[in-house]
Amino acid sequence: MARPNQPLPTWADPDVPVGSLDPQGLSRRGLLRSAGLFGATFAGAGLLAPTPAEAHPGHGEDPDLAYLVGDHHVHSVYSHDAKYTFSQLARAASRYGLDWMVLTEHSNFGHARAGGAAAEHREILQARRDNRRTLIFQGLEWYVPGAEHCTVFSPPGRHEVELLTRFEEAYDGKLLGFTAGAPGHPDTPRNEAHAVKALQWLDQQRRSGYVDDVLVLANHPLRLGIDSPHEMRAWRDAAPGIMIGMEGAPGAQAAALPGWGGPAGRRGEYQNAPSEHSWPGYPQEAYRTYGGFDWATATVGGLWDAMLAEGRLFSVTSNSDVHRVAYDTWKNGDWAPGQNFDNTGRLPDPVDTDEPQPGSDFWPGQFSRTHVGVTRYGYGHVMAGLRAGRVWVDHGHLVDGIDVRVDREHGTGRGVTLGGRLRVRRGERIVLTVTVTTASRPNQRGDVPRLAHLDVIRGAVRGPVADRDAWRAPDTRVVHTADVSGRTGRYTLRVPLGRAEESSYLRLRGSDGRRNGPGLLGAAVDPHGPVTHEPGNGDPWLDTWLYTNPVFVDVAR
Repeated sequence: MARPNQPLPTWADPDVPVGSLDPQGLSRRGLLRSAGLFGATFAGAGLLAPTPAEAHPGHGEDPDLAYLVGDHHVHSVYSHDAKYTFSQLARAASRYGLDWMVLTEHSNFGHARAGGAAAEHREILQARRDNRRTLIFQGLEWYVPGAEHCTVFSPPGRHEVELLTRFEEAYDGKLLGFTAGAPGHPDTPRNEAHAVKALQWLDQQRRSGYVDDVLVLANHPLRLGIDSPHEMRAWRDAAPGIMIGMEGAPGAQAAALPGWGGPAGRRGEYQNAPSEHSWPGYPQEAYRTYGGFDWATATVGGLWDAMLAEGRLFSVTSNSDVHRVAYDTWKNGDWAPGQNFDNTGRLPDPVDTDEPQPGSDFWPGQFSRTHVGVTRYGYGHVMAGLRAGRVWVDHGHLVDGIDVRVDREHGTGRGVTLGGRLRVRRGERIVLTVTVTTASRPNQRGDVPRLAHLDVIRGAVRGPVADRDAWRAPDTRVVHTADVSGRTGRYTLRVPLGRAEESSYLRLRGSDGRRNGPGLLGAAVDPHGPVTHEPGNGDPWLDTWLYTNPVFVDVAR
C-alpha cells in the first residue's frame, strides 16, 4: 500500500536551525520540547499506525503530547458554492500554521455524476506533493438524511476514494431526496434510520480493514435547528468509534464584520429562525452563536453538557468551513460554453480581480483552530488523537498552548488529560492543574492576544437519559474562575476540586474578557459566559474564546 512520504514540519524538525523559524515556529518548537517529544521521538515510525496509548486510550494513561493544529472542514472548486483550488488552500494552511486539514466537498448531483472523489484525488495527490508541511486528508461533507451536514474522512491509503464514492451514492441525503427540506413530505423515521445505517456502514468498513480508519463529525449542528438531540445521540450510539463529536464553533466567522457583512450578518451565518423542519424543542436562542460558538456548546448546562453528563465522550472542534474569504480579491472563473457544475462537477479556476469580493469566511488556520494531541507525526496519529478526545479549540490564536491534567491530590503521576478518565475512590480529593502558554506573536489582526480568564466547568455524570431529546444538564455549572489578565509567558494554575463524591467531568473555557454576561441558563450556572452580538456588529477578533474537551472522573462505588 502506497504511503505519502511526509516529512516533519519545520518547527518539529531538529535539523532546521532555530534562526530560520518564525515566531510561530519557535513557539511550536518550544511546546514540543516541553512535552519531551522534540526530535526523533516525535518523528516516530509510520504515518498511519498510532501508538498503543493513542489507539486504546483508557484509565490513567497520560502520554506526552504535542498538539497539531488543524481544520476538518474546507471547501474547494469541487464544491458548487466555493471558489479556491487545492493549491490555494494548501498554501493558506501552511501560511497560517496548520499541520493538518481535511478537504470536504459538498455532495451534489454534479459532484457525484462527474466522479467527484476520484477527480479530486488526483489534485489532492499533487497538493500533498507540493505542500509537504501539511497533512492533507480527503473527505466529504455529507448531507445527513433528515438533518444537517457531517464531515466524513479517512487517511491516505487503500480505498480512500472508493469509500467516499460508495458512501455518497448509497447514503447522501441530498442525492436520495432524504434531506429535511426535500420536496413533498419527508419520511422522518425513514430518514433518521438511514442516517444510522450510514454510520454503521462506515464503521464496518473500518472494522473489516477495507480502510485504515474513518471519522465523522457533525457540522454547524444548530444552524437550522434540524439536528435534534435524539438524532445526535442516535448517531453517537450507532458508531461510537467513528462518530466522535461536532463543531463547537462553525465557520463563516467573518459574516458580521462591521461594515462588511451587512446589517443582518451574524457570526457563523447563524441568522435563521425555526422552520417546519426544525426540532420544536429548541428555543429561539439556539439559532445564534455566542462568542462565535454554537449554542449547543456555548450554553453551560446545555446540549453538549447533557451528552457529556451521560458519561460518554463527545468532542467539539472549530474550523473555517472556507468557501469565500472576506476581503479576498478572487472570483470564480467563467464557464466554457456548454459547461456548468452539473456536467463537470468542478468550478473553473478562480481569477484575481484586485477588488474585494463577497465572502464571510477566514482561511484555514487564520482565525479558527482545532488542536489535537499526538505522540508522533502522521495521519493516523491525528485521527487517533481526535478519537481519544485530546482536543482543544480557540479563536483568534488566543493562546499558544494549554495543558490540562486531573489527578488525585496526592497522586504519584500526572493524572489524565483531555478525553481521559481518572478512576478514584469515593472521598478522594482531586486537583486540576492547567499550564497555559500565552500568545507569543500577533494574530492576523495585528494584535497579540491576551487571555483574561479561565473557567472550570463541572458536571455530574448520571448515565444514559430516559428522554433522548433532553438538552439540559441541570447539575453542570461554572465552579471556578481564574483571573489571568496580565499574565504572560508560561504559567501553571493549581485548582483543588475537593472530594470526589460522584462521577463527574471537567472542562475548561477561556476568553479575552471583552464581551461576556450571564449565561443562557442564568448567572448561578454561568456568571460570565459568551453573549450574542447585535446583527451586523460582531467583530470576531474582539470576542475570542477557547474551549477544551472534558476529563472524566469515575468514582468507584
